[in-house]
Amino acid sequence: MDRPRPMLRFCQAPMFNDRLDPLADYPFRKLAALLDPIQPVCNDAPVMLSVGEPQNQPPAFIKDVLSENAHLWNKYPPALATPAYRQAVADWLTMRYKLPAGFVDPDRNIVPVPGTREPLFMLALVAIPQSKGGGRPVVLMPSPSYHVYRGAAMAANAESVYLPATAESNFLPDPATVSKAVLDRTAICYLCTPSNPQGTMGDLAYLKSWIKLAREHDFVLAVDECYAEIYDVQPPSGALEACAALGDGPYGTAMDNVVVFHSLSKRSSAPGLRAGFMAGDARVMARYAELIGYACTPMPLPIVAAATAVWRDEAHVAVNQKMYRGNFDIATRLLDGKAGYFRPQAGFFLWLDVGDGEATCARLWKEAAIRTIPGAYMAVPDAKGVNPGAPYIRVALVYDNDVTEEALGRLARAL
Repeated sequence: MDRPRPMLRFCQAPMFNDRLDPLADYPFRKLAALLDPIQPVCNDAPVMLSVGEPQNQPPAFIKDVLSENAHLWNKYPPALATPAYRQAVADWLTMRYKLPAGFVDPDRNIVPVPGTREPLFMLALVAIPQSKGGGRPVVLMPSPSYHVYRGAAMAANAESVYLPATAESNFLPDPATVSKAVLDRTAICYLCTPSNPQGTMGDLAYLKSWIKLAREHDFVLAVDECYAEIYDVQPPSGALEACAALGDGPYGTAMDNVVVFHSLSKRSSAPGLRAGFMAGDARVMARYAELIGYACTPMPLPIVAAATAVWRDEAHVAVNQKMYRGNFDIATRLLDGKAGYFRPQAGFFLWLDVGDGEATCARLWKEAAIRTIPGAYMAVPDAKGVNPGAPYIRVALVYDNDVTEEALGRLARAL
C-alpha cells in the first residue's frame, strides 16, 4: 500500500534570498494594514492623498502619436530606444538647465528607461562592488526617502547608511556629517532634490559639495530629480547643471561620478506611459546598457515615439505647474498656522508635523475619509531609536484645485 505523501512546505528559508526579507516592510503594505480595518464614519467620498499619482490628464496628443505608431507594437523594443528620443532628452536637458551646447552627448550620456523606479533599483547592481574601501560597500540615502533606495542597497548586499533629512538641514542630508571612513566605503549616494516628501531643493553649491565628495571618494552620486518640473517660484537646480558649473577638477571632469534620473510621470502627468531617462557619467551609462540585455525593460517603440513628442512640448508643463501652484495657494490659505505647515518649494507633497503621524493618519481616515501616509513609514529609526518621520504625515496634492480645496478643508477641520 502506498504511503501518504508528506505535505510540501513552500516557505522554507533556504529557498529565498534572505537579504530581501526587510522588503516586506513596504510602506503601502503597512498603510493598508493600518487603515483597511477602519471604516470611515463620515458620509464624504474618500480622497486618496497618500500616493503621489497625478490625477490630471497627460497631453492629449499622446494617444494620437501612439495610434500613428501602432504598427510598431510587433517590434522588440531597442535597448536604447531611438536616436530621436535620446536627442529630445539631450535637447531638453540643455534647455532646462542652460547647459553648454554639446555638453550632453545623446549616444554616450543618456540611457532611456521605463520610468525611474527600475533604474534607481538596478543601478545598485551596476555600481556596487563586492567590497569597497576595505569593507562592505555602503549606500548613503536620506531618511525619510523613497523606499526604492533602501531596496536597492539590500539587493546588492550593501550596508544602508541613513542620513537625517530634517528641518535642521533644510530636509536634505548634510554631506559634512558623513565620516571619511564611511565615504571611503560608499558605492552610491542617493539624493532626491526636490526632496520627497518635504519639497525642498538643493542649490548649486549644495550639489557641488556632493559631486566633489563623490569624485574624491569614487562613488556614484545618484540624483533623483523626478519632481524638478513641479515648483512654486524658482526652478530647481540640477546635478548636471552643477557639473557644468564646477568644470574640470582634480578628481574628475564633465559628468564623472554623477547620474540623474527624470521621467514623464510627474512632469507630464503620465505615470502610465513609463517613460524616462538616466543621464550622466558615460562609464555608468555604458555599464547599465549592458545590464539592459539581461534584466531591464526597454520602452516599446510606440511609447518611445509618444514620449519623444512629450519631451519636446513645454505648453502642457506650464498648465500643470499652474494647477500645482493653485494647490499650494489653497494649502497655505487653509493650513497656515496648523501642524507646522510650510509651503513647499517644489514637488506636490505637504509634510505636516502632527505629533503622531500614525495616530493622525488613522484618525483622518476614520473622521474625514482622507487617506494620507505616516511619515514614519518613509524613514528609519536613527542610532538612538528615534524615527525622524514619526511626527509627520505626507499629503499628496495630486488632484485639481476643486478637489484639493474640498479635501484640504476636511483635513484642516479634522486637525
